[in-house]
Amino acid sequence: MENSRVLGLPHVFVCVLFVATTYTCLGLGNISVSVSVSVSVVCSKQERLALLKIKQSVKDPSGMLSSWVGNNCCLWERIICHRVTGNVEGVYLRGDMAYLFDPENDDGNYLVGNEVSSSLEELMHLKHLDLSGNDFQGSMIPEFIGTLKHLSYLNLSYADFKGIIPHHIGNLSNIKVLDLSSNLELIVDDMSWTLGLSSLEHLDLSSLDLSGTQNSDIVLYNIPSLEWLNLHSCGVSIPFLNSSRILPNIKHLDLGFNSFETFLPTILQNMTSLQFLDLSSFDLSFIGSLVTLLNMIPSLSELHLSSCGIDKTFLSTPHLNLSTFYDIQHLDLSDNSVEGTFPSLLTNMSSLRVLELSGNMLNSSVPNMPNLLELDLSSNEFKQIEHIGIWRLCHLKQLSASQNPFDIEIIDSLKNVSECSHYALERLFLQLSLNGSIPELLGRFTDLSGLHLSGNKLTGSIPESIRSLRFLQVLDLSENMLTGHIPKFLGTLSSLDLSSNLLNGRIPESIGELTDLTYLNLGSNQLMGPIPSSLGRLVSLQTISLSSNMLNGNIPVSFGQLLKLRSLVISNNFLEGVVSEAHFSDLSMLKKLDASSNRKLTFNVSHEWVPPFKLVSLRLSSCKIENGFPQWLRNQRELKTLVLSNASISGPLPTWLQKTPIIPYLDLSHNKLSGSLINLPNGGNFHASAYWALFLGNNLFNGSIPRSLCKTDLDFLDLSKNKLTGKIPNCFDNMQRLMTMIFSSNRLSGVIPNTIARNSLSLLRLSLNDNSFVGELPEELGNLGDLCILDLGDNEFSGNIPEWIGENLTSLIVLRLHNNNFTGRIPQSLCKASNLQILDVAYNNLTGTIPQCLGELKAMVNSSGVHSMIIPFDSDENVFQVMKGVDLEYTTTWDMVFNMDLSSNKLVGEIPVKLTQLAMLMGLNLSNNHLIGDIPHNIGNMKKLFSLDLSGNELIGVIPPSMAALNFLSHLNLSYNNLSGQIPKGNQLQTLNDPTIYAGNNYLCGAPLSRNCSNHKVPTILHNNNTKVWFYADVMSGFTTGFWGVIGVLFFKKQWRHNLFIFAKKTVEKIQVVTIAKMKREREA
Repeated sequence: MENSRVLGLPHVFVCVLFVATTYTCLGLGNISVSVSVSVSVVCSKQERLALLKIKQSVKDPSGMLSSWVGNNCCLWERIICHRVTGNVEGVYLRGDMAYLFDPENDDGNYLVGNEVSSSLEELMHLKHLDLSGNDFQGSMIPEFIGTLKHLSYLNLSYADFKGIIPHHIGNLSNIKVLDLSSNLELIVDDMSWTLGLSSLEHLDLSSLDLSGTQNSDIVLYNIPSLEWLNLHSCGVSIPFLNSSRILPNIKHLDLGFNSFETFLPTILQNMTSLQFLDLSSFDLSFIGSLVTLLNMIPSLSELHLSSCGIDKTFLSTPHLNLSTFYDIQHLDLSDNSVEGTFPSLLTNMSSLRVLELSGNMLNSSVPNMPNLLELDLSSNEFKQIEHIGIWRLCHLKQLSASQNPFDIEIIDSLKNVSECSHYALERLFLQLSLNGSIPELLGRFTDLSGLHLSGNKLTGSIPESIRSLRFLQVLDLSENMLTGHIPKFLGTLSSLDLSSNLLNGRIPESIGELTDLTYLNLGSNQLMGPIPSSLGRLVSLQTISLSSNMLNGNIPVSFGQLLKLRSLVISNNFLEGVVSEAHFSDLSMLKKLDASSNRKLTFNVSHEWVPPFKLVSLRLSSCKIENGFPQWLRNQRELKTLVLSNASISGPLPTWLQKTPIIPYLDLSHNKLSGSLINLPNGGNFHASAYWALFLGNNLFNGSIPRSLCKTDLDFLDLSKNKLTGKIPNCFDNMQRLMTMIFSSNRLSGVIPNTIARNSLSLLRLSLNDNSFVGELPEELGNLGDLCILDLGDNEFSGNIPEWIGENLTSLIVLRLHNNNFTGRIPQSLCKASNLQILDVAYNNLTGTIPQCLGELKAMVNSSGVHSMIIPFDSDENVFQVMKGVDLEYTTTWDMVFNMDLSSNKLVGEIPVKLTQLAMLMGLNLSNNHLIGDIPHNIGNMKKLFSLDLSGNELIGVIPPSMAALNFLSHLNLSYNNLSGQIPKGNQLQTLNDPTIYAGNNYLCGAPLSRNCSNHKVPTILHNNNTKVWFYADVMSGFTTGFWGVIGVLFFKKQWRHNLFIFAKKTVEKIQVVTIAKMKREREA
């Protein structure tokens, strides 16, 4: 009897796997299969060696294949052998890559490989092969798959395959289940290969692009055994179908989100066995034909009509026969245009068990539907919570009503509560909808296993009724404004999320009594005191997050006993003490550790320590790490995130680090690391698609930039504030994904290599400031059309500012050419960079006038606030600007700064009046030029100015009274000009009482100067436009009077003319005599 039970296990397993696959393909969940069967058969040596080659061909960060040791592969997990012969018949390597959306938190189970190992060919008896949910990094599906003639099950979904589907798959005549879905770059050129799949029952091609596929209609015509077909989101467009040839055996048909041009009934006319149908996004304007069609498939039990443009008319037409829907148990009408009152048609559908109405515009009361078990009313327009039937639908097991604009507190909706003898509700979703306090009456839902109230505006404390729900397993109250202490919870909680509230007090010891807890998140509250040691008793815990509180004291050593712990986040607290090996003694499952920003926390482990875990993410920034660079990282070869910034690490990088796999996100900034960069991780690419950031700024690294960096596919590179020397390697054209390059504040020299801009067209920030670069700017930089920040300040660049900066770099937000040797004029093309917020060309040798069009820079006139830089976490984004007369470094707020600095050049002419249109400017510096004329009279329009420097010019006239309207002005310098008249009074100017602001203007008077305006003599200099007019009038009048006063007399007096002529003649003769005599003496000498 025992043998028969064992012999039947493979068959049972195959059935379970088929159900699991179907479940996953429908997008309903993630089922991982793990097999460990005790058998007496032994696999062949050839097949065992083939499996070991497969193991060697992939990287296995989660240890999926850790059981693949020993001589009998039939005992290995994920392997099924024939019960008699021992032949390997099943290889189940399903990963969960499809369910992981955050690479940093990637602690899932999946394999990484460059290709599918050809050793699979040696498994000649293979019937079941599942490689789904792994990462094959864009490799092609191998042609040899078509030689595995015994295959009846093949799943290659969610595995990052690319290229053309090999037609050899058509040789698999025994295949029953084929799933190639969700390989987004897989190409289906022709569906003719499916003609050979004579046994096929289940075909999933969802999310593949079939828009250009030839013979795509074959799947509906020529596979008579087909029962399950998924073509969801395939771009299928078939203009005509022969309805007489449509397969009659289809039970499950998903055509959702395609673009069929054919008349819908012709597709489904003969599918009389259909049970599941998805026509989402179809045009259902032909309502009469749809009714006829639905009457032809009475077996239909599940219908999805999401995003079909359905309105209330569609559901209330008198032509719709209610008997059509008697067998439908699951109806999806989500994301349509059903508005107003609840459709009576749906109320009469007594067969309904699941009804999805999310994303509509319903706002009236939901009637009682006693047979309904699941109801989704999310994203509608309900304003009163009782309208969703929460107190009336007694038999409902799941209710979702998130994202509705409920306009009263939930406590106020309890006035007309209808009594139910018993509520069957098990799962309640009310996110992003509620305000007020949590009502005690929620305790009436005694069967609740899941309560989700996150993202609301709930206030007050957590009520007793919630704490006492004895079947509650999942409680999510995160992102509210709850206050008070964390209460003692009863029941069988497995997941507790109270993060992002205002909870205070200590973490209660009673949490240690929740023995089923696997997930605990208390982050972003106001909790204080020590972490209770009782948490160490929660042996089922997989995730602990206590970040961003005010916790203090030591980390409990009992944490080291949490065998199943995968993620520990205790960052941004006031924890202290020493962390040693004992804290990690049994944490073999740990994948993520974040203790950053605990400045009194010290990590002190021995050089010889070998951790029991294999981390994926480690963050210890702003902690203290003793004994230099952590030696225990030597065996952490699966790291994808390593952040050790500001951790007091000194000395060179260890040589062994060079042989470790490349770490996708590496931040060693703000330490005292020294030496060269040649020992950076370079031991192979662990996960090529995820490598994206390297931050080494604020250290003491020296030497040159290694060319090995060019071999990586970085997105963010920061080497700033070190002592690097030499030239930038001429190889950066390989880094095609690079978005940020920051080399500022080093000792680099030479010219900018044109390769920086050759292929790195995605570059958003280029900061080379504070080095010793020379030469003209390479024209190739003009190819960086998406560049937002260009900082080349404090170098020795020369030549003219190129016209292409404004012509091509139209996305620029920051242009900083400060303190170089640029000459020529400010190019008019800069005015085309309409997004500019910071323009700094100070301390150059620029000449000419200030372009009038600079007053038309749109972002400085009226910022739309649409500029959003792609900035990585933990990066040092900073911009230096001279504001208030000093160098300021803007870090987190640089994108809110609007500044124009044209100072210390040789600019001439008047200040353009148009500049006063730049209402967003916070700083304007035109000092130390040769500007003339008046200060624009309407400068008071620049309401946001807090720093204005016009000193060291040749400005004249009075200080405009409108300057008194600059209410934010805190720094003003008008010194060393030729200004005159009384200094304006009032408002902010009264606070600027430093006389040096006006020094060197001898004709200014009034406070804060000592010169009294009542006794002050106004100079005869040009004051304004009116005085200019009178001045020139006086000059012309004097000239006219003098000219005609002499010439006019000579014109009328003949004797005067004669005497003047004789005098002039005698004077000329005397000059000639003297000149001749002098020349004669010189010759004789």
